[in-house]
Amino acid sequence: MSKKVVVGLSGGVDSSVAAALLVDQGYQVIGVTMNIWDGTVMSEFEGRHACFGPDEEEDAAKAAEVCEILGIPFHQFDVRKEYRDIVLADFSHEYSQGRTPNPCVRCNSRIKFGALVEKVEASGIAFDYFATGHYVRRQFHPKWQTDVLLMSADRKKDQSYFLYRLTQAQVKKTLFPLGEMLKDTVREIAESKKLGFEEVRESQDFICGDYTELLDFDFIPGEIVDTEGEVLGEHTGFAKYTIGQRRGLGIAASRPFYVVGIDREKNQVIVGHKEQVFGHSLQADQMNWLISPELLGVPSFEAQAKIRSQQKPFAVQVTPNDDLSCTIDFIEPQWAIAPGQSVVLYDNDLVIGGGIIDI
Repeated sequence: MSKKVVVGLSGGVDSSVAAALLVDQGYQVIGVTMNIWDGTVMSEFEGRHACFGPDEEEDAAKAAEVCEILGIPFHQFDVRKEYRDIVLADFSHEYSQGRTPNPCVRCNSRIKFGALVEKVEASGIAFDYFATGHYVRRQFHPKWQTDVLLMSADRKKDQSYFLYRLTQAQVKKTLFPLGEMLKDTVREIAESKKLGFEEVRESQDFICGDYTELLDFDFIPGEIVDTEGEVLGEHTGFAKYTIGQRRGLGIAASRPFYVVGIDREKNQVIVGHKEQVFGHSLQADQMNWLISPELLGVPSFEAQAKIRSQQKPFAVQVTPNDDLSCTIDFIEPQWAIAPGQSVVLYDNDLVIGGGIIDI
């Protein structure tokens, strides 16, 4: 008997093609989608497609249509409470602390590969694997004797940065049918199978409106100061600023200023010139290791890192600590290291793990 695979469908071309490929490969495929939007954000920005927003109903209808075309069952699961408690609550809390969170990282590990899968299991649907349309590869690594995540064949679409917080158990039970494919090939498959994606909507925004709509604390005006503490202007709430930001500071100067830090205790936004935005190292906590650091060579080891999803990996020296934190030193200085964002570590195309940038 063929194995059963549950495919997480977003209503987009990637997850739809992933489902189609699995059907072709002989799996018993079941399509599922999750409801996360609770109606709290209504955008004034027309035409912007979002994960969390009123487009959700349209996306679910498209996912159901694809399942009908493929001749597979379709189910919807309500994870709105889990999304609010896990993703949105953390999003607001992080901004209240002067940090810049990445909700997509948290959503993938805790909601899409977590709460959604748990809801499917609780419903009585039996399955062997969970699959998604992410551009990432999963392989069994003979040296480490475990399933590992690798960057996708299409480096421009690689999404490994967003999946580093998956557990080894989640990785082992997941299929990524698009990992070896280029985006153009995926589009061609969608067209050949008449899945109805003539007008392809590309990657979604987090929300369709202003992210500050999701913050549940008051914005208190405060000072914008330089690195010497001199007051240069006033901000309207430090949560509206992030490291590396240049526009919207309202400071007239002969040289451009950029945000280089946020002091929550003093309610200050700290600015400096371009050279002051570069950093030589960072501390990360809440580390999630897909490859145990003990296997890589301690007390420290060489690796490559990304502090933004579309960034080219850069060389680093990694020193793990005993408390799920680590020190990461850069061989070359890097731009705009933002606390709250993720740093992901690689050994070439192998995902070692990652954590949340602290300082």
